[in-house]
Amino acid sequence: MTVEIVTLAQRPDLAPLLDADFDGAWPPFMLWNPMGAIYYGVAHETYPEFVFAAVDPAEPGRAVARGYAVPLRWTEDELPDGGWDRVIQRATLGRLTGSTPNLVSALEICVRPDRRGGGLSGLMLAAMRAAVAGAGFDTLVAPVRPNGKAAVPDVAPLCVKTLPGGAFYPGFRRVRVVTSPKSRLGDESRSRWSQLPCPVVLPGPPRRSPRR
Repeated sequence: MTVEIVTLAQRPDLAPLLDADFDGAWPPFMLWNPMGAIYYGVAHETYPEFVFAAVDPAEPGRAVARGYAVPLRWTEDELPDGGWDRVIQRATLGRLTGSTPNLVSALEICVRPDRRGGGLSGLMLAAMRAAVAGAGFDTLVAPVRPNGKAAVPDVAPLCVKTLPGGAFYPGFRRVRVVTSPKSRLGDESRSRWSQLPCPVVLPGPPRRSPRR
């Protein structure tokens, strides 16, 4: 497979492709997150060296994959329980207060639906790691969503259980397991969540993030 993976710092002209070519790439519930807008609303202009686009020379007018990461300062011994949301929050506060980042967190690697299954995600991760190292950082972390999540509404039991023999459930293989009770908050009611293609099992009263 031959693809060109670049950052928006290198190819700012590719920015429009990162929106236009990825409609429907994520399940709807992944898009309802108030914290996400704080990052994605400024990512292309503020963090261009950590926004990635993959282009196939055979169709240069479209992106086949995209990636987003953000630098932040994190000095605690453990990674944040708040996962994805907490990373964006800490990175934003650091940027506004002028703190010096000491690591980078990946936030998204998304492959266009019609190009999945060809190893593009691995190439994107390798490019992200190289860019992070080239920017002088020695640590790249990532709050991850299992690739089988959309098929399993109640993911929690599968995060800690294995099949006989110790194998992970299909689509839930991990390099390292660090569970988080609130990795990503959605801004919708229980009734609305239940109507989504991948409903989420909520153990108690619905938790809503304040709208911004």
